Amino acid sequence: MIRALALAAAAWILPSMAAAQGAAAKPDPAKGQTIASQVCLACHAADGNSPLPANPKLAGQFPEYLHKQLANFKPAGGKKAERDNAVMAGMVANLSDDDMRNVAAYYASQKLKPETAKSKELAAQGQKLYRGGNLATGVAACAGCHGPDGAGIPSQYPRIAGQYGEYIEAQLKAFRSGARGNDPNGMMRGVAARMSDPEIKAVAEYVAGLR
Repeated sequence: MIRALALAAAAWILPSMAAAQGAAAKPDPAKGQTIASQVCLACHAADGNSPLPANPKLAGQFPEYLHKQLANFKPAGGKKAERDNAVMAGMVANLSDDDMRNVAAYYASQKLKPETAKSKELAAQGQKLYRGGNLATGVAACAGCHGPDGAGIPSQYPRIAGQYGEYIEAQLKAFRSGARGNDPNGMMRGVAARMSDPEIKAVAEYVAGLR
């Protein structure tokens, strides 16, 4: 009888503890805002709408993606960081995993102030590549993963619509050269490796004006 009661109590307590731990682990945007105002403000602005093209806009991005990028700037398991960036390495050095999740949740909750395409002609060229790729060189259509409107897919592919064209261009070139290699299964590296400089610039211009 006593054993049965103990097992019944354990069956009730363990799920309750798991639920409590799950609730405690839920990201806190308010805490993230505090960290962002102290660590991220100078480069990404208080609301995640970076004032400089060299720094990406974080507002409205998927929290899972933001958390992954932050974590990738930190060395883990005795290995060097998946994304090699001295500035960002310094920014995340003292952040815990919970801190990074909180920051990600905060910026994800902010409203994006999208960029615009500066060249209609270049954007038109980019539109063709974005939607249809380049069959001759094996460049896959960007819309296949990031969606026709650049909204992305949560937990899989980031939102890119309205991002700085200059930043998109720089990242595509980084994927192409291998300087950036934290894309799952090397997907972005494979795509970018087949793209010419003019194609990269055109796609980046189109993405900036996507809505």
